[in-house]
Amino acid sequence: MKFFARLRRSTKARGNILFRYGWKITLLLLLAGAVFAVFLFYGTWAQTFDMKNVGEMPERNTVYDVDGKIYSRLAGANRLKVSLSEVSPYFIAAVLAREDTRFYEHKGIDWRGVLRALTRDILSRSAKEGASSLTMQLARNSLPLGGRTFSRKLLEAMVALRIERDFTKQQILELYLNRIYFGTGCYGVETASQAYFAKNASKLNLSEAALLAGLIRSPNRFSPLKNPEGAATQRNAVLDRMVALKKITLAQAGEAKKAKIVTHPKRMPQVQENYAMDAVQRALSLILTQDQMDDGGLSIYTTLDPSAQNSAQDALETQLSKIEHQSNFHHPTKTEYKAPEKGEGDSAMPYLEGAVVVIDNASGGIRALVGGRDYGQSKFNRALAPANRQVGSAFKPFVYAIAFSHGLLPGAAISDGPIQPGEIDGAGNWSPANSDGTYGGTMPCSYGLVHSRNTMSVRVGQFAGLDAVQKVANNLGIAQNVPRGPATYIGSFETNLKDLTAGYTVFPNAGVRKQAYIIERIDDQQHKPIYLAAHISSQSIDSGAAWMTSQVMEDVLTKGTAASARSLGFKLPAAGKTGTTNDYKDAWFVGYTSTLTCGVWVGFDQPTTIVAHGYGAALALPVWTQVMNKASRHYPADPLQPTMPIQRATVCSISNQLATTGCMAAGTAYDVDLPVSRIPATACQVHGGSQWPFAQQPPNVPSRAGDLPGRVFRSFRRLFGGR
Repeated sequence: MKFFARLRRSTKARGNILFRYGWKITLLLLLAGAVFAVFLFYGTWAQTFDMKNVGEMPERNTVYDVDGKIYSRLAGANRLKVSLSEVSPYFIAAVLAREDTRFYEHKGIDWRGVLRALTRDILSRSAKEGASSLTMQLARNSLPLGGRTFSRKLLEAMVALRIERDFTKQQILELYLNRIYFGTGCYGVETASQAYFAKNASKLNLSEAALLAGLIRSPNRFSPLKNPEGAATQRNAVLDRMVALKKITLAQAGEAKKAKIVTHPKRMPQVQENYAMDAVQRALSLILTQDQMDDGGLSIYTTLDPSAQNSAQDALETQLSKIEHQSNFHHPTKTEYKAPEKGEGDSAMPYLEGAVVVIDNASGGIRALVGGRDYGQSKFNRALAPANRQVGSAFKPFVYAIAFSHGLLPGAAISDGPIQPGEIDGAGNWSPANSDGTYGGTMPCSYGLVHSRNTMSVRVGQFAGLDAVQKVANNLGIAQNVPRGPATYIGSFETNLKDLTAGYTVFPNAGVRKQAYIIERIDDQQHKPIYLAAHISSQSIDSGAAWMTSQVMEDVLTKGTAASARSLGFKLPAAGKTGTTNDYKDAWFVGYTSTLTCGVWVGFDQPTTIVAHGYGAALALPVWTQVMNKASRHYPADPLQPTMPIQRATVCSISNQLATTGCMAAGTAYDVDLPVSRIPATACQVHGGSQWPFAQQPPNVPSRAGDLPGRVFRSFRRLFGGR
C-alpha cells in the first residue's frame, strides 16, 4: 500500500513539474521557432539581391583630351575610385576605430556591438546608438533596402552576412571607402581628399585622416568648410578612440589635435560649360544608352585640344568685339546685353555671334569647336546642326573641283559677263550679279574662284552639271537634300559650320573625305574599350581635281579675296575660300594648312546685315588667321604638296585639250602643271593643226598653278595681236 501511495505522490510531483515548466519550454520553443522563421524570412529576402550591385557604384564619366589629360567630368556621382593600397593607412585605421573596431573579427554582424547598443538604447529609452557594422553600412548604401525601420535593419543584417560570404574583408573595406559620402557632393575618400585638402587619399596625414573619418556619421553637419569647430571635435573624438585601441600613441594624437584645420577647397572638375562639351555629349547620346551614361565610370577619350579650343574662343571674342566698335556697326553689343531675370534666357542673342571649328586633316578629329561667344548666356551651338546658315561663296571650291574632274582646266577661258536669259539650264531669266556689281570679259577659270566671281562660277557650275554638284554636296555631308537649281553653284542653300569645314578636308587630303568625329574611344569601368572611332574615309572627289582646286585656293590667300591675310600677319602656306551671303548677313572663311582645316562663321542669330560690305575676308578671316597662327606651334604647316605625279602640259584655253600648232597660232595655248591623271588625252579639235611637240614635257622646275592667270592672260594678248 505504501508503495502505491509513493507512486501516486511521485506521479503527482512529476505532473506538477511538467505543469510548472512545460509552458515555459513551449514558450521557448515557440520563441525559437519564431526567431528561426524571422531569420528564414529575412534570409530568403536577402537572397533576392544581386551582389554585383555591391561592387558597382556610379562615378563621374571622365572626359580626356587628345593628349590623354583630363578635360572634364560628367554624369554619375562625384566619385573617384581607388584601390585600398592608394589610401593612407592613417585613414583606414581611423575609419575602423570610428565605425567598426571588430571588423576583422565578426562575420558581418557585430553581436557585441548589437548588445551594447541595445542595452544603452533601453536604458536611455531612445534609439540613440546604432549597431551597424561596416559591412551593414555597405549593404545599406549599396542596395535598395528601404528606410531605417526595425524590419529593414533585420534585412540589412542578413544582406551583410551574404556580403561577408561573397567578398573578402579587404574587398569590403575598399568598397566601403569608395562608396561613403563625405559631404559637399563628394563620394569616396579620394574625391573627399582632393576636394578638402587638394591631395590624393594616399597622402592624408593623421589629423586629416581623423577629420575625414569624423565626417562619415554626419558629413554636412561637421563639414570643415562650414563648421571647422565641429569638425575638430569629431576629429579629436576619432583620435581618442584610436589611442584607446592602441592604434596610435598619446603623443601622436596630441600632435594631430594641435594641427590647425586648414582646408584647400578644390572644385572637382565638373562638366565644362562650353560648346565643345556640348558636342561631346551630343556624340555620346548617339553612341551610349542613357543607362550607360547614368552608371558613370566611363573614360571618354576625345580629339579635343584645349590649346586650340581656348585659342579659337579667344580669337572669336577678340574679333567680334573689334567689329562691334567699328563706326559702321549699328547693333546691340555684347557688353550692353542684359540677360532676362527669369527663364532660361533669350532663344536668340541680339548681339553679334560666331563659330569656329578646327579639324585635324590626317584623322578627321575635331581639335576645337566653338559655337558662340558665351555658353553661359546662350547654349545654342552655332557650329552644329540645326544651326544652319546660307553658305554662299564658300561652296564654290566644290563646284570648281567637280568641273575639273569633268575635264575643265584652271586656265580655261570663261566669260565674266552677265548671265544671259536661257544661258544656264533651268535658270530661266535668273542672272546673279557679281558682289562688286562689275563685270569683266573672258578670264581664266581660276580667276573666277580666286576673286569669287559669281557669273564665272555659275558658268563653271553649268560645265560641272547640277546632278554632279548636288551628288557631291550630299556625299560629302555638306548638306542634306541640297536644293536642285543653278543657284546651288554659288551656295544658295544652308549648312552648318562643322559639316562645311569637314567637307573642306578633301582638298588637303587629295579628294579623300575623312569623317569628322570628336570621340576617339570609350572605356568602361574595367578600362576595357566599349567603343572605338571607325575612322571612316572615302574617295569623294577625284584626287587630281582636288589638288588643282587646292592650288587655285592658295592664290585666294595671296592675290584673291583673302589676300588681306598677309597684312594680318599670316605667312604660312595655306589655302582657303571666303564666303559672303546676300546683304552681308553671313560671313565665312574656311581654309587649311597641311595639318589643320579651320572654318569660321560670323553673323546674327536672326539673320540681318552685319555691316555694309561685311565680306568674309573682313569679318571672318581675322579669326581664322589668329587660330591658325597659334595652332602652327603644335601643328606645323608644311608646304602643300601633291600626292600624285605632276607633269607639265601645253593645253588650249578654249578646248581644254592638248595644244596644237593651231592653238599656238591663235594664242590660246599655255603651259600648266597638272596631275598626270588630268592631262587631256586628245589634241585640240577647235583650232586644228598638229599636236604641239612639247605638249607633255616633264617640268624642270615645278610651276605653281598660281602662275596660270598670268600665262593665260599672255595667251589672250597674243590671241588679240599683243605680245
